[in-house]
Amino acid sequence: MTVQFADVSAPRPTRDGLASLGAELQAQIDQGERTAALAKWDQARRSYESWSSLVYLRFAQDTADEHAKAEREYADSLAPAALALDTEIKQQLLADPDRTGLEHLAGAHAVRLWQTDVTIFHPSIAGDLEQEAKLYASYTELLASAKIEFDGKTLNLAGLGPYNEDLRRETRHDAQAARRGFFEQNAREFDRIYDELVKLRHGIALKLGDPSFTPLGYRRMRRVDYDAGDVARYRQQVATHVVPLVARIVEARRVANGLVHLYFWDEALIDPQGNVKPAGGYEYLVDHAQTMFDGINPELADFYRLMKVGGFMDLKNRPSKAGGGFCTSFPSFGMPFIYANFNGTHGDINVFTHEMGHAFQNYKSRDLPVIDYLWPTSESAEIHSMSLEFLTYPQIGELVGDAEAARFRRMHLIGALEFLPYGVLVDHFQHEVYANPEATPAERHAIWQRLERIYLPWRDYGDLAYPAKGARWQAQLHIYGMPFYYIDYTLAQCCALQFWARARREPVASMKAYVTLCGLGGSAPFQELVKGAGLISPFAAGALEDVVREAAMELGL
Repeated sequence: MTVQFADVSAPRPTRDGLASLGAELQAQIDQGERTAALAKWDQARRSYESWSSLVYLRFAQDTADEHAKAEREYADSLAPAALALDTEIKQQLLADPDRTGLEHLAGAHAVRLWQTDVTIFHPSIAGDLEQEAKLYASYTELLASAKIEFDGKTLNLAGLGPYNEDLRRETRHDAQAARRGFFEQNAREFDRIYDELVKLRHGIALKLGDPSFTPLGYRRMRRVDYDAGDVARYRQQVATHVVPLVARIVEARRVANGLVHLYFWDEALIDPQGNVKPAGGYEYLVDHAQTMFDGINPELADFYRLMKVGGFMDLKNRPSKAGGGFCTSFPSFGMPFIYANFNGTHGDINVFTHEMGHAFQNYKSRDLPVIDYLWPTSESAEIHSMSLEFLTYPQIGELVGDAEAARFRRMHLIGALEFLPYGVLVDHFQHEVYANPEATPAERHAIWQRLERIYLPWRDYGDLAYPAKGARWQAQLHIYGMPFYYIDYTLAQCCALQFWARARREPVASMKAYVTLCGLGGSAPFQELVKGAGLISPFAAGALEDVVREAAMELGL
C-alpha cells in the first residue's frame, strides 16, 4: 500500500522523554547490551528526525502560520537537548575499547562520523545553538515577508523571478531594481542578523576550543576526508579553468543579444530567443515528469509514481511560503518530500529534477542499517541531485517540448558552468568572514566586492547601487543558515559534469552507476563514493580541466 503524506506523523518529543531515553540507553550500554541499545537508539533517531522534518516543512509551507511558527520555535529550543543526548550516547559507545566490535555493529564509517560529531557539542553551547536557530528563522521570515509591487501585481521574491529573464531589457532591469530594493530597504536587518550569527558562531567555536569557526564548521559538515586546504586549491582550479570559459560565454551572450555592454540584469537571459520555459504549468510538469522518468529508468519511474500518488511534493509558489527548494525526509516512513516554488521559468525544471535526485537517493538508502547512512555528507548528496539534472537530458523534451529540448540542454549546460565561479565565491567569502569575525558589515561588503572581481570579473551592476556596494550575498540563504555548505554544490557539479560527459558515450552504464551510487547513501566518505562511481575526485589535478574542455567543445567555445 502506498504511503500517504497525509498519514505521516511522529510523536512530539519532550525534554523529559529525551532524558528518560538517554538513561535507558546508557544503562543498556553499561550492561553490555550494545546491539539492543543501537537498535533502540536508531529507531528513536528516526522518529525524532521524522517529527523535526515535519515541523520545519510546515513552517516553510506557511511562515505566517502562528501554530507552525510556535512548533518551529519549540523544535529550535529542543534541538540542543536532542544533540546533547546524541553526543552522550556516541561518547559512551566510543569509550568502549572494543572498537572493532562497534564497527562491526554500526559500520566503520558511522563510527568515524561519530568521532567527528562528538567534537561539535558541549552543554555550555546549548543556549547558543538555540539562538543560532532563532536568528536563521528570522532571516527566513524576512525573506518570505517580501511583498513587491511590480507589473500591477504584489509578488514575493520567487514570483518576481520570471521578470529577471524577460526578453525586454527594461523589464529585466526594473525587476532587478525591485528585487534589490527589497534588500536595500531591509539592509540594516540583513546586516544585523548576519553580524550576530558570525559573532555567535565564533563564540561557540572558542568555547569548544577552536581558534575560529572554520574548523568547527567543517566538522559540523562531517567532512572527514578533506580539509580547507583542499577546498582552497579547488577554488583555484575554478579560477584557472572555469572563469576564463565563463567570461567567453558571457561575451558571446553580449554579442548574440546585440548589446553594446552587458550588465548584471542581462546575465539571466542566456538564450537570445528567450530562455526556454516549461511547456506547461504545474499539472503539465507533474504529469509529463512520469513519462520522462519512465523513459530513463524503471526504478526512478516507480519511485516518482510513489511520490506523486502519495502527495510527497509541494511545488507551487504561494504568499508567505518560504523561498527556495529542498528535499527532506521522514525516516520512520521511508519516504522523502520535495519542496519548491514554481514560477514558470526553466528554474522549475532545474529545481524539480535536482530535488528528485535527492529524494531518489534517500529512498534507495532507506533500508541501510543506521540512520547515519540515509543521507551522505552534503557534497556527496549534491552529486545525486545535480547529476540527475544532466541524466534527464535524453527525455527532457517531455517537460519543455521536443522542439525546445536542444536549446534547453545548451542553456542548462551553460548555467551549470556559470554556477561554478559563483559557488566558489560564496565559499571564499565565508572563509574570509569567519577568519575576521569582528569585521563590520561594511567591511564584509568590501570582502564580497573584492572577491567578486576575482571570480565574476565581467559583472557590472550599472545603476543598481545596493548590490554594487557588495551586498549581493544577502540573498544567499546558505550563507546565513548553512555555513560552508555552498562549496558542496560546486564539488558535486564537477562530478555531475563527469556523469554528463560519460552519459554521452555510455548512457546505460552511466545510469546504472548513478542508481548504484544512490543506493550507497552515506555509507562511505565523499572521495570514496566518487571513486566507487567511476568518477575523479574534484580535488585531483585535471578533474575540472577535462570536463571544462569537453563542455567548451560542445558549446563551440
